[in-house]
Amino acid sequence: MAVILIALSLYPAWFDRIDRHPSDASGTVELAGIDQVATGGISSVRGTAKQIDIDAALNERARRETTELPYQPANMEVRDLGDMRQAISVAHMPDDAFIEDSEYGLLPVRAVDGRRPFDVYRGASPSRMGPRVAIVVGGLGISQSGTLSAIRNLPSEVTLAFAANGNSLARWMQEARRGGHELLLQMPMEPVGYPTNDPGDNTVTSEQMNAEDFSSVLASLGQMTNYVGVMNYLGGQLTSDASALHPFMSELARRGLMYLDDGSSARSVAVDLAETTSIPAGAADLVLDDVQDAGEISRRLDQLEQIARTRGHAIGVASAFETTTSVIGSWIREAERRGITVTPVSSVVRDPEGR
Repeated sequence: MAVILIALSLYPAWFDRIDRHPSDASGTVELAGIDQVATGGISSVRGTAKQIDIDAALNERARRETTELPYQPANMEVRDLGDMRQAISVAHMPDDAFIEDSEYGLLPVRAVDGRRPFDVYRGASPSRMGPRVAIVVGGLGISQSGTLSAIRNLPSEVTLAFAANGNSLARWMQEARRGGHELLLQMPMEPVGYPTNDPGDNTVTSEQMNAEDFSSVLASLGQMTNYVGVMNYLGGQLTSDASALHPFMSELARRGLMYLDDGSSARSVAVDLAETTSIPAGAADLVLDDVQDAGEISRRLDQLEQIARTRGHAIGVASAFETTTSVIGSWIREAERRGITVTPVSSVVRDPEGR
């Protein structure tokens, strides 16, 4: 019985051998009864094979592999095993683990395992040793042309800051993240002389923070996603008020965000308060373009380089004017040839959690 079963199992393969068709010993197998249509060595009609020219079919497959489907190397991103950053292919998409749905929109929040938006949305830290310069270009979302120029013309190592009261922030965020940029949110804060000097809707005031009223903070935070932290817009009054700043910084810490002081107020105690609440924080060393002149902007950038060479790193802030972005782009190319590493701002701020 075993012999019979083995013989039956071999029968179909033996029957299909070419030498079982003496009428076509050239490598072509005839099947009965349907008019043929030849395609790549296979004759068929209505999807049913009638005749197969084996040599022609193999040649056709080889032709397609070399002409229609050329070899393309796989896209690969080499990552440190401890790196929690989003992959660049999905960097424009909010990660649900860091989103809190609310009446104010999608708010940033720590994941249940303790990871922070700061950890996941940050830019790549440089591997090269040497002096590092972080440049933050803010005011994006206000002017369409200025926003487009900054996103498309500045290298990905430049951190971009979007105004919470800007326009089309979700769309601009996605374009910036696809370009590899790290993002901050510029939050309107109470300046000296408020409300005559008014930063705009949802200005965060000392009165609100002393009452632990976070409505304006949350309204700004919900304007976009995928950012690592907050930078002040104006805010000279609030950033000099330690008692008001403490609940503000505590809320940022709870949500896993960093804080960057733009350096515009000498009275600011924001970075000192940030350290007491254990959030990543830093302050700008120079405002690069408060004078809109290409020569003056270049001079400030050179000063920033000297600070970095002396201290190891430096932070400069600027606004998304087309003159500014053009000068910064040219300066970066020259500075890198001098051994300066331009890096996202998250890599030079102090992070108490040290991840």
